[in-house]
Amino acid sequence: MSLQDNIARILISPAEIQSRIETLAAEINAAYTDEDRPLLVCVLKGAFLFLADLTRFLDMRHEIDFMEVSSYGAGTRSSGVVRILLDLERNVEGRHVLIVEDIVDTGRTLSYMIRHLNARNPASIRICTLLSKPSRRQIDVRVDWIGFEVPDEFVVGYGLDYAEEYRNLPYIGVLRPEVYRD
Repeated sequence: MSLQDNIARILISPAEIQSRIETLAAEINAAYTDEDRPLLVCVLKGAFLFLADLTRFLDMRHEIDFMEVSSYGAGTRSSGVVRILLDLERNVEGRHVLIVEDIVDTGRTLSYMIRHLNARNPASIRICTLLSKPSRRQIDVRVDWIGFEVPDEFVVGYGLDYAEEYRNLPYIGVLRPEVYRD
C-alpha cells in the first residue's frame, strides 16, 4: 500500500500551494526592507518544505535559523505540553523575527514560542503559517500571514506528518481515520 492510498482526499494541490506561497512572499517582501534583514525561524520539522519554497520568492536580504518545538509526539492531537527540542543558534536581540510555521492549531505551541523569543528582546516578531485551523484555536495568537484555512481534520503532506511519515507528499491531504487511532 502506498502513502497516497491512506489519503481520504486532497485538500490543497501542489499548484495551489506554490501559487499561494508566491503571493505570501510578495506580501512579506512588501513588509520588510533589506535593512530589516529579518531572521526567518523555521519550525521543524513540518515547515521545512514551506520555508524552502518561501525563501526562493523573497527578494530582501534575510537569514534563516531553525527551532524544533513539539506538543504532539506521535499522536494526532496536541498534548498541551510544549517542549523545545532544538533552539536557535543566532541571537535575536534587536532583530526582526519571522516565524515560519506549518500549521497553527490550538495556538499553544506558537504562544509558547512567542513568549520564549520575546524574552530575548527582538525588534519584532511576526508569523507566517502555511495552514491555520481556527476551529481548534484555544489560545488567540496573531498570525500575520496565513496560506490556507483548513477544517478540523488530520492533514498531512508538504512537510506535515503523522508519526514521521507523509511529509513527502506534494499536496495537503486528509489522512484516513483508520490509519491512526488515538
